[in-house]
Amino acid sequence: MSSPENLPLETAQKIILRWDSTASEEAREKMIFDQTTTNREEIDLYLQAVDEIQRSISSTSLSDDHHTKPTSTIQIAMARLEDEFRNILISHTNPIDPSLDEDSSFSSKRLNEDEVSYSGDNDDEDEDKLLRFDSTCSVATTASSYRSTSSIREIDLIPAEAVSDLRCIADRMISSGYLRECIQVYGSVRKSAVDSSFKKLGVEKLSIGDVQRLDWEQLETKIRRWIRAAKVCVRTLFASEKRLCEQIFDGIGTSIDDACFMETVKGPAIQLFNFAEAISISRRSPEKLFKILDLHDALMDLIPDIDAVFDSKSSESIRVQAAEILSRLAEAARGILSEFENAVLKEPSKVPVPGGTIHPLTRYVMNYISLISDYKQTLYELIVSKPSNGSRFSGDPLSPDMDFDEVEEKPPLAIHLIWIIVILQFNLDGKSKHYKDASLLHLFIMNNVHYIVQKVRGSPELREMIGDDYLKKLTGKFRQAATSYQRATWVRVLYCLRDEGLHVSGGFSSGVSKSALRERFKAFNAMFEEVHRTQAVWLIPDSQLREELRISISEKLIPAYRSFLGRFRSHIESGRHPENYIKYSVEDLEDAVLDFFEGIPVSQHTRRRSQ
Repeated sequence: MSSPENLPLETAQKIILRWDSTASEEAREKMIFDQTTTNREEIDLYLQAVDEIQRSISSTSLSDDHHTKPTSTIQIAMARLEDEFRNILISHTNPIDPSLDEDSSFSSKRLNEDEVSYSGDNDDEDEDKLLRFDSTCSVATTASSYRSTSSIREIDLIPAEAVSDLRCIADRMISSGYLRECIQVYGSVRKSAVDSSFKKLGVEKLSIGDVQRLDWEQLETKIRRWIRAAKVCVRTLFASEKRLCEQIFDGIGTSIDDACFMETVKGPAIQLFNFAEAISISRRSPEKLFKILDLHDALMDLIPDIDAVFDSKSSESIRVQAAEILSRLAEAARGILSEFENAVLKEPSKVPVPGGTIHPLTRYVMNYISLISDYKQTLYELIVSKPSNGSRFSGDPLSPDMDFDEVEEKPPLAIHLIWIIVILQFNLDGKSKHYKDASLLHLFIMNNVHYIVQKVRGSPELREMIGDDYLKKLTGKFRQAATSYQRATWVRVLYCLRDEGLHVSGGFSSGVSKSALRERFKAFNAMFEEVHRTQAVWLIPDSQLREELRISISEKLIPAYRSFLGRFRSHIESGRHPENYIKYSVEDLEDAVLDFFEGIPVSQHTRRRSQ
């Protein structure tokens, strides 16, 4: 092959004109850089012809009469190279594989120094080529600093030989003053490729307004999808696009690679981050906290990669946007926690839950703070101040109290969780007042505080934050409620089994008043029947707590009744119709106590025992 120095200007012009697509049907139908229709020598010859025309223009005075024709020829050549540049890019435009997430086992394909030269060996034939030709058609190998970041997963978006051709074309277009056209073509085609990848990754074109109009269930799904997609976009898609720009444009001109990179990805990057921004400024509500924390954690994890991939001055706006979104997500999480505390305090339901069982608010709040404990590492960093409400022990009966001095050494997050439990108990105390039966009021408090204790004990993270000292206080409260229940229910029942008022004394003898004794048995029977009928439909959901309270009741009731029956049975049985007064044997009472707190009527218990 002839060296470019020996290629006459006239021959170079003929080569350019032969590929003029405006003048030749063949030139319109064939592409120079399509090696299925042309060979490598023909490609090289065309590039050498362009070099010769460029050399001729630069060495010819502007006043020279022969300057016009090379200038016209170079315009034809640039139009052709622009088409070739576009065609190479389009023919290698494939959307990225959505499975290339951070856990993928693929390795980044990087050209080593033995693979990057335009020709693949050092034959004498290659030494005939212009040094300029050889250098500009080599794929740039300068590695950005982020390539040492283990989370970045670059892939080859375009084969090495095609990259080399693109670099050859770009160098000639830029050196001929066609920088803007080159960047526009590159950005247009590659942005289309990025858009295709976005579609495969499920990244939708949603404005901030569009996002904020979606209901939360839809957004939850989209947030999960966004987190997966964002990792691929930043660590693989954007990083690989940046690498491709460097391979094609690095060293050709000042910051041209970065200009092309931003032309390609700035719009898609803004589109990607607009979703997270919309979530960060959306209306706050408790159910959003955990997805916002997921979003925050994902973005926090991506920030070093975003800073690395978008490391230039021109891409500063992307870095700033990501950092601002992260800050707003953190603020949203703090705000939601505060609003949750307020919502728990003001939850307005006044209808008592049947049977004094666990209130739905208690379940919701405790499940919520158990989930909070799962995010404790993030929230330890985000929650840096103590609760603003009820700041000190005030003694105000209309607001919850908490002595913060007792928890002074705890992290702010732990204090917030204790404060939420304090608020919950305050609300439950208010709800308990809607029970007309004092015994049921205490049973309701016992059930709910016991549930709080069990949830804390069941979560090692939550127990660690709440602390055993406060857990002891809670345990003491539900035990006190159990004691208060027993007093409210059983003191008046057991009062019937006292000896006082049954003995009479007369002249020479003393004895038992049968009429008083009959009334005492009747009073006991009536009271126990009422308690049995009423409290069988009350409910203690926790089987262990239910059994413990039954045992405690039996330990007081059964010995007292057995003793009373033993002392006075003969006085009743010696009279008429003893069955009207002694309705229960000791065993009957023991069986009846087993019916308590099951949440079903006595009639069903009786039927069950008879089967």
